[in-house]
Amino acid sequence: MDGQLQQYLPVLILAVVAIAFAVGNLVASYLIGQWINRRRLKSIPAAKNIPYECGMLPIGAGNNRLSVKFYLVAMLFILFDIEVVFLYPWAVVYREMLAENAGLIFGSMFSFIAILFVGYIYAIKTQAFDWKV
Repeated sequence: MDGQLQQYLPVLILAVVAIAFAVGNLVASYLIGQWINRRRLKSIPAAKNIPYECGMLPIGAGNNRLSVKFYLVAMLFILFDIEVVFLYPWAVVYREMLAENAGLIFGSMFSFIAILFVGYIYAIKTQAFDWKV
């Protein structure tokens, strides 16, 4: 039993170091911020205290509604990204699988890509990729 628990010791040490690092960064940033605030000789203009939002002034509601097209493009990206997730392991072991039953292996992947291609053509025909906000 002791041998199995000793295997988890590096994981425990890593967790303690990670927590200590996070807490240390928070404490250090708080202390440095307090030290800087005490050392200021002049007041900071209000424009310097607003959050920077890529050149846009943070005016108005922070939760603007996005167009449905945004979510549609995101879902299509996930769909075609998952295709790569399935293709990569298949390509890695393709030669090994080819020796066993080549027709079944190639046919299943061809049908998978064909179905995704039909979906891609459908997305193009319905102008799902035209993202106009």
